[in-house]
Amino acid sequence: MTSPTTHRDRPARPGRRSHRNRGVLRHAAALGAGTLAVTLLAACGSGGSSGDTTSSGPVTITFWGWAKGTQDVVNAFNASHKDVQVSYQQIPSGVAGGYAKISDATKAGNAPDLFNVEYGELPDFVSQGAVQDITKLVSADLKGKYLPQSVEQTTLGGSVWALPLDAAPQALFYRKDLFAQAGITAPPTTWDEYKADAQKLKAAEPNTRIGTFFPDDPSTFEALAWQNQAHWFTGVGDTWNVAISSDPTKRVTDYWQQLITDDLVRVQPSFSQQWTASLQKGETAAYLGAAWGGGVLQSTLASTPDAAGKWAVAPIPSWDGKAAGGMLGGSTFAVSKGSKKAKAALEFATWATTTPEGIQARITSGASSMFPADPELLPTAKAAFKTDFYGGQDIYSVFTDASKAINPGWQWGPVMGVTNNAMKDAFGKLGSGGTIQSAVDAAQQATVSELKNRGLKVSQ
Repeated sequence: MTSPTTHRDRPARPGRRSHRNRGVLRHAAALGAGTLAVTLLAACGSGGSSGDTTSSGPVTITFWGWAKGTQDVVNAFNASHKDVQVSYQQIPSGVAGGYAKISDATKAGNAPDLFNVEYGELPDFVSQGAVQDITKLVSADLKGKYLPQSVEQTTLGGSVWALPLDAAPQALFYRKDLFAQAGITAPPTTWDEYKADAQKLKAAEPNTRIGTFFPDDPSTFEALAWQNQAHWFTGVGDTWNVAISSDPTKRVTDYWQQLITDDLVRVQPSFSQQWTASLQKGETAAYLGAAWGGGVLQSTLASTPDAAGKWAVAPIPSWDGKAAGGMLGGSTFAVSKGSKKAKAALEFATWATTTPEGIQARITSGASSMFPADPELLPTAKAAFKTDFYGGQDIYSVFTDASKAINPGWQWGPVMGVTNNAMKDAFGKLGSGGTIQSAVDAAQQATVSELKNRGLKVSQ
């Protein structure tokens, strides 16, 4: 789970970054969008080395991140290792300037050895030549430890660019008592049932809504498109195919637009005071989130009387009732382009992502219900997270099943900052005549324009 340095634990949303080297991008396009990431880094020059600088003492690596609990992980590693030590610097979350800080440091030649980056932003950092190809340093055994869907998100053009920290399978968090009062005997398993339950909740209590559409955060919408087998970015020959405004996406768009039009869901900024107040008052009866949402909800309602025990977790609804999902967030450890200490950096990253000690240090510090990318660590994560808020429910069993149902084949594009900002800007007009479809179309147009601006061939 990636989270900003606030009391809430949630993935940071990507922000804008400066233009990349257009000459490099044109060279990359000539060799095919499918191998774009590899070509970009080769053209930029890795600037790093798989060998570590030798010294008489321990190798000290620099590491930048912002996720809650990271300092505790670093402290635990340093206390148990002699040959490698980590110097950690907490930076703002990605959307608050962290990504820009990393990009600027890379250009200036003083980037840290290691940094955290979310799955959706990794292709952009690869396109900058900001990270190293670590394929030769990642053994088959190490790769095999991680959830396949997480490995897929860290593998671009056949090369490995990062180690996954967590996965973020989708889930439905809901108020058992409010559902029961509305005559709903079980959580919805299909989107048709979700809409019907929304109508029942509103009929039972006019101020109650089943959920929220977040206009400031495209990631939830993207995960829903992912669930419906949308593929926004694919490489075909030497061309990027951009299909944000695709039929699978339109099905999601039309459905949520109708929910908004019928006043069955609220439109409120994510994790805002308005959203929190609606949860506290019982005016929002459910929340579509990810595994890390278990901790978010618990901390958000920690001071609300009698909230504990009323909430439960269920699989996210699907179109046909069969288990399916996307991923909502999740982060990685990437070695910077200029680092001469890649082996040492990966020693720490491996420890942090594949050992019980690393995960336990993060969760017991209050980092919430993270879902490790290494499934073998699920018992550790489960034991470290107290489920009193959920009436003792084994919520990790729900997350585990959801992780297996994450649809394969989703690929993030190399300009997600532009894509997301265009969509978010248009989502902001939902209360004044704007529509979800117009936001999707705006994202399509802005993405295509930016890719062309960078010298890439595009089809749509």
